[in-house]
Amino acid sequence: MFAVYAARIDADNPLGGLETGERPDPRPKDGWTTVTVKATALNHHDVWSLRGVGLPADRLPMILGCDAAGFDEDGNEVVVYAVVADADAGGGDETLDPRRSLLSERYDGTFAEQVAVPRRNLVPKPAALSFEEAACLPTAYLTAYRMLFEKAGVEPGATVLVQGAGGGVSTALVLLGRAAGYRMWVTSRSEAKREAALKLGADQAFASGARLPERVDVVMETVGEATWGHSLRSLRPGGRIVVSGATSGQVPPAELNRVFFTQLSIAGSTMGTRDQLGRLLRFLEQTGTRPLIDRVLPLRDAAAGFAAMIDGTHTGKIVFTP
Repeated sequence: MFAVYAARIDADNPLGGLETGERPDPRPKDGWTTVTVKATALNHHDVWSLRGVGLPADRLPMILGCDAAGFDEDGNEVVVYAVVADADAGGGDETLDPRRSLLSERYDGTFAEQVAVPRRNLVPKPAALSFEEAACLPTAYLTAYRMLFEKAGVEPGATVLVQGAGGGVSTALVLLGRAAGYRMWVTSRSEAKREAALKLGADQAFASGARLPERVDVVMETVGEATWGHSLRSLRPGGRIVVSGATSGQVPPAELNRVFFTQLSIAGSTMGTRDQLGRLLRFLEQTGTRPLIDRVLPLRDAAAGFAAMIDGTHTGKIVFTP
């Protein structure tokens, strides 16, 4: 079958390790099944894999990709849940299994005509969503869903600040939060990205580090060191930061005096459960909200999609169709 895979690790030039071509058809083991992929979406995880983060050289070649929608072996339309884990080992939460992995870390991923996955990782696709739309959801949008609806701890009407507008999770947070009735504020160094966030439904957009007109209830943090101090200063007393990434660095000054004196909470969040993916799909079906798609490319042109993500020239998800 045709696939897009990591053939070499190159931290400085990740595209140098990307190859396309024929790979063996998947051979599912007991408890697994095969999905015929109709659409699959690119994530920063795939670029990091080419740099060797989470994907050591001894596992190569590895088919990349976490997200997919397609047909199961019985012809049903399904969405693939990307976390390969034992829910029991995580107390009912796959993401708390210490041995969890994502597709394309230990097992071949979704950038192919077919992918093998555990049977329980299949979630029915609502007919209202296209395959391209559904393929955008299992990583970035599921991460945003959990951050907002499980970790934030605030009711609709609360003010939520999203640091770093324009990223996949940040865009998902704006779309989902707006649909759920939160007041969504964003920051970005880029005026164009601030304007794009306002068009998506953000209530206000600010330059990175700007003083806000009032303090917020929750900050959604995926940037890390570059925005951490601003996140702490932007919270009302008793507020909360939800962290799901640290793209600019993972060791900012903690400012513990501010944390304890104003009784702030900091919550970590990673992906979401299979059940939450099902609820996310229903949420989109019920509200009419749809993921923002920047472009849809043939899988054979995957390198162009990777280049756009590395250069930061995209707004929304990049989707591939085999």
